[in-house]
Amino acid sequence: MKAVRFHAYGGIDVLRVEEVERPEPGPGQLLVAVRAAGIQPGEVMIREGARHGRWPAAFPSGQGSDLAGVVTGVGPEVRGFAVGDEVLGFTHGRASHAEFVVVDDVNVVSRPRGLSWDVAGSLYVAGTTAYASVFAVDPGPADTVVVSGAAGGVGSLAVQLARRRGATVIGLAGERNHAWLTERGVVPVTYGEGVAERIRRAADGKVDAFIDTFGDGYVELAVELGVRPERINTIRDWQAAAKVGARTYGEGSAASAVVVGELARLAARGELEVPIARVYPLEQVRDAFRDLEQRHTHGKIVLRP
Repeated sequence: MKAVRFHAYGGIDVLRVEEVERPEPGPGQLLVAVRAAGIQPGEVMIREGARHGRWPAAFPSGQGSDLAGVVTGVGPEVRGFAVGDEVLGFTHGRASHAEFVVVDDVNVVSRPRGLSWDVAGSLYVAGTTAYASVFAVDPGPADTVVVSGAAGGVGSLAVQLARRRGATVIGLAGERNHAWLTERGVVPVTYGEGVAERIRRAADGKVDAFIDTFGDGYVELAVELGVRPERINTIRDWQAAAKVGARTYGEGSAASAVVVGELARLAARGELEVPIARVYPLEQVRDAFRDLEQRHTHGKIVLRP
């Protein structure tokens, strides 16, 4: 089968699509023919070696956590799935950017009717990270919560989940994404110089919680706005969080098929929109990550094997 590999830390040029042996499912595992797999900023940091201390790579390394596809093989002791079933979920084996992937049966759910392959295959990391981020700051109807990177893969879901809790949501994003945010009941605010004052005006001076999906100084901004540390959550700036006592809930805090299934059902019913920015064939994985690393995409970028 074809699979994405890299043999050393480095830039986009270390990514290769190689022929490798198709894996065999073991006890409690499924072999899934991948139809769609999302890509993540965290995969960039792993491939560059920037998170070696936290997420070391063993070479040659595959990549990819999100996946959706069709079950083509089942191992012993599998529960609830059979060949031909359509599923979505995740692997912790850095292996879903491939034509086939082995996954544990406890890490997938059935694909709801009406949920597109692209959405199903890009839901796990962004969805569970957004879910955990909103849970961490616990917004309610009386609260105003600010979300940085509000049109990105995680931010676009976090703003919707916070709105579902009844909170007033202020979304930091470029002007080209303001209309999308407004249509979903979010108050858009342009990031950049003077953003603190623009947030204060939009919030009538009161900000109760802050979800940072971007890094780059937003934890400090939340403190400047008077948000208590326990109601600040960042998925990128762990050093700043440690300094002020903010939270760092992310994908790992909600990494379960139960959460993925809940998000998938919301998306299938049209109650949660998962924007798909662009789709690339597996062979164009370098182009996909080049696009992602611009950090200006609205929603998810997806690979199709």
